[in-house]
Amino acid sequence: MFETLGSLTASPWIYALVAVSIVLDVFLPVLPSGVLVITAAAAAAAAGAAGPVPVPVPEQVPDILLLLVIATSASVLGDMAAFRLGRRGGARLDRAIARSRRLTRAHERLGTALARGGGALVVIARFAPAGRSVVSLGAGKTQRKVVEFLPWSVLAGMAWAGYSVALGYFGTQWLGTQWLGTALSVVALFAVGALAAFLVRRPPPPAATAA
Repeated sequence: MFETLGSLTASPWIYALVAVSIVLDVFLPVLPSGVLVITAAAAAAAAGAAGPVPVPVPEQVPDILLLLVIATSASVLGDMAAFRLGRRGGARLDRAIARSRRLTRAHERLGTALARGGGALVVIARFAPAGRSVVSLGAGKTQRKVVEFLPWSVLAGMAWAGYSVALGYFGTQWLGTQWLGTALSVVALFAVGALAAFLVRRPPPPAATAA
């Protein structure tokens, strides 16, 4: 799989593929957007494209800064699309939330969390499997204001993109092998995702519940 993904990084379409994957995985969390970002960053590191000493590199090696900007922007765009859907979803979305324990829990917790500056939940959930979907839809459904949600979405996108890019880039530099750096970076991404999922699923503090 990593060889197939690695070949995609030599294409000028890698940026579009990364952007589309990140935007859509708020609705389809099974898309490997994080793996794509890590693989592209690992390719840049392996070729020395972002290194301090200029070296000859292939023309199509991903630019690390552009990758970071695209990943962050696509993350925020996807969040806002889900947020808008949550606000305007109507009865059909109400039924979907009622059938989902995760969406119901998000609906209950986010009602006051964002307004009280508890938007750190948005950042944590960005790393959890499907957490981004749950939080973005839940924030929209609870009719939070854009100014309450957007700054946290931007921060979440920057944190997630920065972490994913750093994993692929520095992991490959330190290990000296692209495939090993990519593989271990993906494992690290999933490990942080598992921790984030645990934090998101924790019951809120008694004070927050009482509120």
